Amino acid sequence: MIPKYEQIMLPFLNCLSDGNEHKLGDLVEELANQFQLTDEERRTLLPSGKQALFRNRVGWARTYLNKAALIETVKRAHFRITDRGRKVLKESPEEITAHYLTQFEEFVEFITPKAKNGDDEVEKTIQSSIEFEDQDKTPEEAFEYAFQNIKSKLAKELLSLVKECSSSFFENLVVDLLIQMGYGGSRKDAGEAMGKSGDGGIDGIIKEDKLGLDIIYIQAKKWDNTVPIKEVRDFAGALLSKKARKGIMIATSSFPKSAYEFVSQIEPKIVLIDGYSLTRLMIENNVGLYTSESYEIKRIDSDYFEEN
Repeated sequence: MIPKYEQIMLPFLNCLSDGNEHKLGDLVEELANQFQLTDEERRTLLPSGKQALFRNRVGWARTYLNKAALIETVKRAHFRITDRGRKVLKESPEEITAHYLTQFEEFVEFITPKAKNGDDEVEKTIQSSIEFEDQDKTPEEAFEYAFQNIKSKLAKELLSLVKECSSSFFENLVVDLLIQMGYGGSRKDAGEAMGKSGDGGIDGIIKEDKLGLDIIYIQAKKWDNTVPIKEVRDFAGALLSKKARKGIMIATSSFPKSAYEFVSQIEPKIVLIDGYSLTRLMIENNVGLYTSESYEIKRIDSDYFEEN
């Protein structure tokens, strides 16, 4: 089990107890061995998929220890224990948590935003910050999981709206999405293609690229229940009759496992897009959505501060 960032702080400090300079990458590996992490746990990523979860937690443990002046930065990504850090280890604490670190003025200053309305407001701000830092997740993790939660709720609401719209509106939505993803020529060409074929389950045709080097056949249907495998087979048969090589089948519900197994074994190539995948693509490509707020998470560029 991947330890929480607070569970890492005391072992991290113990790794520096020899007084020598240690490299962050080496510490990550040493701590992973101490916690007996499996290869899978070491590879587990944050929701964004941009950083290993354990390394992120080690990084935040390092940050908090550094802000409390228990360790010091010697040079880029290299650390050493301080006199204060040695004193803490001599006291043999059972654990080091964010709350434990609030005994150090430097750490309190680090976690406390500037208050505006006097000492009472300062105290409230400190307390709320401590409560936040005592959560299981690091601030970055908490932000990412909150973002994923917002995204998940948005997807559910979006799918509900899509299911309520008319069939013609749904077909236009599909065209808008495919064009936004880079398919099709002009909006006019793509729009005219939808809803006119009606041949063997084929609802429309769209160009694979702006030059029209290949075409893709489309079936887009609103389904409340799981799409029957027969519908997928019929669509495949329609593609074969057209000597088509590629098709996209889009539904507002889900496909059975047998459908995915079927399309993986046949030619032409068929991509199945269920309701969940449809809303995910709509969110990624801003179809029917607008940006309410935008937040940037910035990290220190260590390379910039490296001195030759």
